[in-house]
Amino acid sequence: MQLAHPLRRGATDLFFVCETASEDTTMIRGVHTMFYTSKPDELRAYLRDKLKLPFTDVGEGWLIFDLPEAEMGCHPADAESAPSGTHYVSFYCDDIQRSVADLSKRGVVFVDPITDAGYGLITHFVMPGDVKVQLYQPRYRKNKPAAKKAAQPRKKKPSPKQAVAKKRQRRA
Repeated sequence: MQLAHPLRRGATDLFFVCETASEDTTMIRGVHTMFYTSKPDELRAYLRDKLKLPFTDVGEGWLIFDLPEAEMGCHPADAESAPSGTHYVSFYCDDIQRSVADLSKRGVVFVDPITDAGYGLITHFVMPGDVKVQLYQPRYRKNKPAAKKAAQPRKKKPSPKQAVAKKRQRRA
């Protein structure tokens, strides 16, 4: 059973996608982000066509973008720019100069120059519906992900009727 737990702050929601606990599953297996915009169709097309993000079409115009990886940081709150409880979404890349050049050719308009923020190189662009996001080239190198275990088939839980029938068979 999957549960989505929203945490709403400002223009984005974060959803932690969870699995019910069992011995062979990890409870949290990803982060789902959302942009609230006055132009959802235009923003979906922008993410698909200009940023070239892979997606799943879930029907009726809804596209869920399948990002190749994610990470989450926890930063100290700042009363002037980021009060406690604020969520922030940024896209990151390995080479910000090349990424800005490639994205600009696709029509992405950057609203400030690339600057050194200490923790990495940053710039910003605005997407349809006035959604401002950061493009970021981190200074750190991520650890290699832990080796994945071979996929194990999940045992399908029996329906209540099947469970009762199985108990009766054991008694007989």
